[in-house]
Amino acid sequence: MRTPSRVRAMIPAMETKQPVPRAILVGIQLDGVDDVAHEASLKELGRLVETLGYEVAGSVSQKRGGIGGLTVLGSGKLAELAAITGGTGVVGGWTAPQKSKARQRFEAAGAASAEDPVPAPQAEGERRPEFVIVDHEISPSQARNLENATGAQVLDRTGVIVEIFHRHARSREARLQVEMARLKYVAPRLRESASGSERKRGVGAGESDLDLDRRTVRDRLAELKEQLAQVQRDSAQRRTARRDQLRVALVGYTNAGKSSLMRALTGSEVLVADQLFATLDTTVRALKPDAKPRVLISDTVGFIKQLPHDLVASFKSTLDEALEASLLLFVVDASDPTYDAQLEVSRTVLHEIGADAVPARLVLNKIDRVDAETRAALLERHPDAILLSAKSPDDVAALRETIIAFFEASMVDGELVLPYAKQGLLGDIYENTRVLSEDFDPAGRILKVRGLPGALARLQRAVAGG
Repeated sequence: MRTPSRVRAMIPAMETKQPVPRAILVGIQLDGVDDVAHEASLKELGRLVETLGYEVAGSVSQKRGGIGGLTVLGSGKLAELAAITGGTGVVGGWTAPQKSKARQRFEAAGAASAEDPVPAPQAEGERRPEFVIVDHEISPSQARNLENATGAQVLDRTGVIVEIFHRHARSREARLQVEMARLKYVAPRLRESASGSERKRGVGAGESDLDLDRRTVRDRLAELKEQLAQVQRDSAQRRTARRDQLRVALVGYTNAGKSSLMRALTGSEVLVADQLFATLDTTVRALKPDAKPRVLISDTVGFIKQLPHDLVASFKSTLDEALEASLLLFVVDASDPTYDAQLEVSRTVLHEIGADAVPARLVLNKIDRVDAETRAALLERHPDAILLSAKSPDDVAALRETIIAFFEASMVDGELVLPYAKQGLLGDIYENTRVLSEDFDPAGRILKVRGLPGALARLQRAVAGG
């Protein structure tokens, strides 16, 4: 069963590069949010929109106590936005409440203040923005009201992130997870068509177009859930097979440099791109040069502020690589002025999936972009952090030694007597322990080894079993 065309069309997809859709950003600076954080959030939204393939034509911002209004923006800002998009600024059937003259003078003075730069007037011949992108999660009714007033298609931050995930997912598991999140986002935003009173015949007789679409979405979600369960069982089996191996998970904010660090540590050709959410599928590779026992490094999906809850839930199995890792490396872009907030977002998401109990080290990446004064301040604030640049071979080599030393502290020495009839286990022993010496006697091969207690116990049972 495929997703119906009406449902697929709810979130726009750009199949060609010409013409590039244009978008205007809308930000609400809520109480308690300072100017730096607000500007950083809008800048991040702009990068998300560009990752989607759209051109950012400008932004409209307003300070408000909340975003619960009918149109998110106040009437003055709504009119300003509509002037940019070519809309009427009027929501059909809605009339703004009358305001006192004093209130009107107050709002007029606020609009004329330096709170926001007024976007430049539309140049002759320049295409108007076709999209309005709101830097918050808004309700379907708010989106409809904004569309009526602006004449543009409206997406919120959640919709943009869901669409990026949809385009970047590669593995079957990720595609299934993203489609589920996408349908959950779209379902409450389905609208009655112009012929919505028309009834269907046959199966589902008496249903309107809208009812039929909603039922189709429910059926598709059930189908996806069943398919995903099977894929996740296969993934769980693969993780079980690696349970005794040393595993490190790179976690952190999107575009913090996790994939670049992954490539540097493992020599693998993982995708490295200067865009948000370039990596959605968990990649697992061995640390290079080879360590004994072997160390596996996994690159996980990046986090972001206001990550939709459905995506957090959908990607829980992907993040299980972090949950089951022996060591987490929190990778942070040290050159980003909002790195503290990004680190907090990462910790919050990992707490939600129960991975906050896993041992972790903070890695301040992109240190080559930081001046000496900032570097000293970072060291003072995070004395135990690892400062590095993924582009520096020396820094990467030092991190490799740190990883090996972490595992070395938990290792114990042991002895394995491998019968000659079970020499097929020798590869498993070499992969999961460090062989210190070998000797032979009539009983078999005697190996002095060093490894984790769990791996040694499993190998002892394997060589002793019948």
